[in-house]
Amino acid sequence: MDLQKHHKATFDNISQEKRERIINAATNEFALKGFENANINNIAKKADVSVGSLYKYFENKQDLFLTIIHYSIASMEELLNTLLLSDEDILLKAEKIIRTIQKSSKENVLLLKLYNLMTSENNPRFASQFAYEMESMTARIYRLAIEQGKKNGDVREDIDSAFAAYLLDSIFMNLQFSYACEYYTERMKIYTGNGTPENDDFVVEQCLKFIKSALKK
Repeated sequence: MDLQKHHKATFDNISQEKRERIINAATNEFALKGFENANINNIAKKADVSVGSLYKYFENKQDLFLTIIHYSIASMEELLNTLLLSDEDILLKAEKIIRTIQKSSKENVLLLKLYNLMTSENNPRFASQFAYEMESMTARIYRLAIEQGKKNGDVREDIDSAFAAYLLDSIFMNLQFSYACEYYTERMKIYTGNGTPENDDFVVEQCLKFIKSALKK
């Protein structure tokens, strides 16, 4: 999936270590304060670069914000392609993605908070663009995984691949937010018990039973 670049060519020319410092600092600032309240000076300070340097890499704060989002989408696309586009059984693929969600969500709490912020109706400025770029990528990969499962004989033929992909993504997205965002964590506890967010194996087991009942012959 080709994403429009929002940074200047100079950003590609700096060291990977410096790029990661800027990306991490910006993710932290945007996730904690939102787009409108995020401050370029704070990002520069946390990244240990000058404000002038940031403007050599990005035209404005919006371009920095969109670059962070696009780096995240590209990383997720690479991960999902690795996990899902194979000849493995659909349940094994689902287990891998759930366990990856559990691990990455706990390690990247601020990034998940940023995703949650982006999908909020309070952010119409970017929500539609983000939804198209992120969801069109995951929709394509999940649909292909389901269609591959049909060809391999381990997914029912009578389900619509696109709608099944939508339902799978809904499960995975809620899991991500449940490990990173306070509202969704409390929601999981209310529905399933206070200890559920810490019981990874139980979550995997129950999700796989549900997915199996929906997809398997």
